[in-house]
Amino acid sequence: MKKIALFLIGGLTIFAVQAQSNKEAFLVKTFPAAGIKEVETETSGGNVAVYGQTSGDARVEMYIHTNNGWGQGLSKDEIQKRLDEGYDITIAVQGDRLVATAHQKRGWDNNWRHGLSISFMIYAPTAVGSHVRTSGGNIDMKDLTGNENFHTSGGNLDVDHLSGTIVGRTSGGNVTVRNSHNDIDLQTSGGNMEAMYCEGRIQLGTSGGNVTLRGVKGSIHASTSGGEVEGNKITGDLDAHTSGGNIDLDEVAATLNASTSGGNIRVHFLSTKSVDLSNSSGDISLTLPQGQGMDLRISGERVHSTVLNNFKGTFDEHHIDGTLNGGGIPVRVDGNSGEVHLSFN
Repeated sequence: MKKIALFLIGGLTIFAVQAQSNKEAFLVKTFPAAGIKEVETETSGGNVAVYGQTSGDARVEMYIHTNNGWGQGLSKDEIQKRLDEGYDITIAVQGDRLVATAHQKRGWDNNWRHGLSISFMIYAPTAVGSHVRTSGGNIDMKDLTGNENFHTSGGNLDVDHLSGTIVGRTSGGNVTVRNSHNDIDLQTSGGNMEAMYCEGRIQLGTSGGNVTLRGVKGSIHASTSGGEVEGNKITGDLDAHTSGGNIDLDEVAATLNASTSGGNIRVHFLSTKSVDLSNSSGDISLTLPQGQGMDLRISGERVHSTVLNNFKGTFDEHHIDGTLNGGGIPVRVDGNSGEVHLSFN
C-alpha cells in the first residue's frame, strides 16, 4: 500500500501528536524559517490559518476531523490508515515555498463517513506571500506583510494585521478584516462583511449580506446586492451602493457617492469635498457641516431643510437649487419619490 508522502529536508523536526481531542494536532512539522518567502496550502474541506511571526522556526500543524466525530471511535493508527489509503499529503519546504496540501486520491471510497476533513495551521515569517485554497473551511490570515491570495468555497474569511496586496474570496461565508493596509480586495457571494481600522484601497462586495465600516480611511468601495451599508469614522473617498437595503453613515469626513434602490439613506458629515446621493423610493436624511461654501442640487418628492444662511437660488417643496456661502462643494441629492431632509451641524 502506498504510504502518505511526507517530504523531509535537513534540519526539520517532526512531532506525531496523539489525536485524542479536537484541540490537538495530528501532526506537527517545523522548518528553518530563513529563506521562506511564500506559503502555499490547499485542502478539500478543512480550515486553514496562516500566522506571521517575527522569530522562531516555521511550523505546520495538521488537524484531522472525521465525519463521525473528531477522531471519535478511531485510533491514531486508524486515522493514519485512512490517510494512507485516500489522501496525498505534502508538508515540505520546496525552494522558497512552504507547502502544506491535502488532496483526496481519485477513485478512493466516496462514502462520506470514511472521509476526513484536513485542516492546517501554519506559522511562517511575517514577510511572506501566500496562496491558500480550501473547498469549504474557514480561512484566517494574521500578521503578514506580503501579497496574500486566499479562497474558500463556503467558509468565513478572517483577516487581521495584513499589509500588501490582499485578495480574498468566499462563496458564502462572512468576511472580517481588521487593522490592515495598502490594497484590500475582499468578496463574498452571500455573507456579511466588516472592515475595522483599515487604510488604503479597500474593496468590499457581497451579493446579499450587510457591509459595516468602522474607522476606515482611503479609497473605499462597499457594495451589496441586498443588505445594508453602515458605519462610522470614515475618511477619504467612499462609494457605497446597495440594491435594496439602507445606507447609514456617521462621522464621515469623505467624498461620498452612495445609492440604494429601495432603502433609506442617512449620512452625518464632519467634512466633505463632494456629495452625490440617489435613491429610488426611500427617504434621504443629510447632515452637512455648517458654514461651508456649497453648490446645492437637491430634489425629491418633498424636500425639507433647516434655515439656509447665505443662500442664493430657488427653494420649493420639491427642489433646492443654488449656492450656499458663495458656493464650492458640490452636493447633489436625488430623492426621486422619497423625501429629503437637509440639516447642518
